[in-house]
Amino acid sequence: MFIRVVCVVAAVAFGTTAVIAQDVIAERKALMKRSGDMAKQGTQIARGETPYDNAKAQAVLAAFVDKAEKLPKLFPDSSKSGDTRAAPAIWEKSAEWNAAIAKFGADAKAAQASAKDLDTFKAGLSAVGRNCGSCHESFRKS
Repeated sequence: MFIRVVCVVAAVAFGTTAVIAQDVIAERKALMKRSGDMAKQGTQIARGETPYDNAKAQAVLAAFVDKAEKLPKLFPDSSKSGDTRAAPAIWEKSAEWNAAIAKFGADAKAAQASAKDLDTFKAGLSAVGRNCGSCHESFRKS
């Protein structure tokens, strides 16, 4: 009887962990998709394809600030496998990962604070974009 109870508890715990990992992966995928959509909008503004509107520019940058705040919580050990493009380096080089996210967040906040017109928006967006690119090179599977 005791062994059955232990097995049931273990199965429930394992199942809960798997569900939580899937939820975290889905949440970070949604966050990355939103970030990509906002990057596209930002690029259209920076290229002049969409007229500069400070409220829209601020919304783009606010999405990056929000992403930087949420990302550190979305990569628990339980989410290393599954339907994810997260590279093992996130967990193997966690200090580098955390530093990259902190830099991204700081640059996004600085860009948001300085964006007053098209030129200042472009400069800030460029800095944020460099962070995205370098992080994807090191911490994302192809």
